[in-house]
Amino acid sequence: MDLQELRCGIDQIDSEILALFMKRMELCKGVADYKKEHNMPVFQGGREQQVIDRIKALTGDSDLEAGTAALFTTIMDISKILQNRKILSDSPAYDYTVPDFAGAARIGCQGTAGANSEAAARLIFGEKPLSFYKTFEDVFAAVQSGELDYGVLPVHNSTAGSVNSTYDLMAKYSVYTVREVCVEIRHCLAAKTRIPVSKIQTVYSHPQAIAQCCDYLTANSLKTSEYGNTAMAAEMVAESPAEDCLAAICSVDCAKRLGLSILAEDIADCSVNKTRFVCIARELQVAPESDAVSVMLKIPHTEGSLYRLLTKFYVNGMNLLRIESRPIKDGSFDVMFYLDFSGRPDDPNVKAVMNDLAENLEYFRFLGTFKSE
Repeated sequence: MDLQELRCGIDQIDSEILALFMKRMELCKGVADYKKEHNMPVFQGGREQQVIDRIKALTGDSDLEAGTAALFTTIMDISKILQNRKILSDSPAYDYTVPDFAGAARIGCQGTAGANSEAAARLIFGEKPLSFYKTFEDVFAAVQSGELDYGVLPVHNSTAGSVNSTYDLMAKYSVYTVREVCVEIRHCLAAKTRIPVSKIQTVYSHPQAIAQCCDYLTANSLKTSEYGNTAMAAEMVAESPAEDCLAAICSVDCAKRLGLSILAEDIADCSVNKTRFVCIARELQVAPESDAVSVMLKIPHTEGSLYRLLTKFYVNGMNLLRIESRPIKDGSFDVMFYLDFSGRPDDPNVKAVMNDLAENLEYFRFLGTFKSE
């Protein structure tokens, strides 16, 4: 047979596979109806393993056993997704309120006036009074305790990547993401007096800002030291003796507020440098315009577990906007995954997926919603 004949044969077989797949899905709908009527769980591990063992035994080719197992595992995953969707069609929606950003009285962020976190908070709350906290964890703790209505924290930078401490604190504290904003970051190098860059002894800033300006710092052979926040670093430099020849990486606005001399502007490695900030609250709040969901979860150390997780979102037509992983820090090498995906918590498909994850994973938590930028 020539190539065209071979392709025609494959197309014919694909049509037959599709017809059989559709028949199988119809039977799965009947299974879903039965499970719903008898209050049975969708996932039954013993049954799934029986199917896989049977398929492997029928394969007849040891080189293809893993492939047929993967094929039928995917088919069963699709079946479970469809069953969950059907069973949860009339389940109650999540209990939530609508954010009241205009009426918020207690708003906080880390750092001091002039910090990029302040700029992010201003995008959400305008000129409302802000409380500044020393650390990210202080902001999380204040929101969880009810001391703050809302907290604003950085979560991801377009140059340096994730702000790991924010993700770690999301796992530690019982709070929800209720909004996300993006701030353009323009870093400058500032000192107490106008001195040659070559005279600078140490440059202080937040580790993310240092990472974002790596090329400039390396080119000028500048020694760096990490500080809790860009604005706090600038404040420290402003209060230091001029003869110490210290400098800070901060925003131009921050440098001007503190009366610092700007030695160089736009020193970031990339000309377009943006940071995403999340606004957190104590209770679940969903804005009418929210179109993305955040979750955190742990998957088992089994073959194909990440692939099977991603299948759930693909089958339901949900776009994964972000996926991050962080070590759990319990002495193991396990990681926690953080996922943002398109959808709303009151959408039946989203509810079905989250119910599937909650039932079948070792750990799952709903982190909130926001309007994707």
